[in-house]
Amino acid sequence: MTRAHPTPLRPPPTAAQEPRDRPISPPASLPRARPAPPAIPWPLPVPDDRPVQWGRGAREERGDVRLLAVDTRHGRLLDRAAADLPELLLPGDLVVLNDAATLPASLSGRAPSGAPIEIRLAGPAGERGRWPAVLFGAGDWHMRTEDRPPPERLAPGDRIRLGDEPGAADRDALTAEIASVSPISPRLVELDFDRAGARLLAALYRHGRPVQYSHQDRDLALWSVQTAFAGPPWAVEMPSAGRPLSWQILAGLRRRGVELAWLTHAAGLSSTGDAALDAALPLPEQYDIPRATAHAVHRAAAEGRRVIAVGTTVVRALEGAARSGRWAGGAGTTDLVLDAGSVIRVVDGVVTGVHAPGESHYRLLGAFAPPALLDAAWRHARARGYLQHELGDLCLFAPGLAGAEPAVSAPRPTAARP
Repeated sequence: MTRAHPTPLRPPPTAAQEPRDRPISPPASLPRARPAPPAIPWPLPVPDDRPVQWGRGAREERGDVRLLAVDTRHGRLLDRAAADLPELLLPGDLVVLNDAATLPASLSGRAPSGAPIEIRLAGPAGERGRWPAVLFGAGDWHMRTEDRPPPERLAPGDRIRLGDEPGAADRDALTAEIASVSPISPRLVELDFDRAGARLLAALYRHGRPVQYSHQDRDLALWSVQTAFAGPPWAVEMPSAGRPLSWQILAGLRRRGVELAWLTHAAGLSSTGDAALDAALPLPEQYDIPRATAHAVHRAAAEGRRVIAVGTTVVRALEGAARSGRWAGGAGTTDLVLDAGSVIRVVDGVVTGVHAPGESHYRLLGAFAPPALLDAAWRHARARGYLQHELGDLCLFAPGLAGAEPAVSAPRPTAARP
């Protein structure tokens, strides 16, 4: 699959707007490679491993979202609410958020044979105007992705007719032509639509619906998968760590003395049901880091202040940019995968959803917390009924959270000498 710089869906900047990619000179302290977090040398108290079915539903009210705060320095777990985020962070922290709006990226239609087919966009269009997408056979989100039948095998030049709802006028139909097929899987393709720009976006919003999965129990409205600060329509799944963060919470962060900055990262698909394709996830994803955000990150690093990423997409954008030398900000593409063996260069902490062992997001958290603490946090969340998935609860992993210091310094056990 060709990796290309994105063609932004936002209007081109005017002369009065700040440029997003003017080079800035990074401080001498960058990049700041950090060693992996040390292992905690004493056993952590964790709940019994009882057969508890932990939550898989949805927090209908964003104000009800819970927050499991994990202090990676002191090894403490704190049960809080998302609204408590400001009091857990420190004055001077820099919080970076993903402002990508979520596209209605699921479109139903007909293959050339007339067989039903679903297209799930895998990201925004590249510089040639082609959209990456994954094809699904008959069925919809009520079925597990791994149970969906494979779609009709298509080849370059084949056309898919979308938006054939009963009663719809022929002029309302949208057509997508297969431009290329990935060697990873015949289900991963690039599409050329029969229109572009504002006309294409209007058609996507007319015919599409949010991507969702069978763990949910009702149709999702498009507004329900947007953050309060959503901007450019780049994401095909919601950057969900930012969903509970209301303007009241953001204002509380500012009052606390926490600096806020934004970037845009095209959050991609989390599952396809195709073993070969799922093994390749996450696919290369586009990002755009404003000059002001790059400058804020440089300044925080030079001053020894923490950078807290809201969402794994922000982690991947910032760390991907660091590894590619894009210290000036601007647009790029990353296929970065992080785990316990990764050296984190930019980000000190992360706000994310509740993830279980075996998930790619859980492996990424291994770059921020030692295995014993990560396992303790998972078992604690499981026993306390924290909700998983994109409409669930949150976790905060960061060193030295406010209020997380041990009340009494307990002696640490020493290892027995042979």
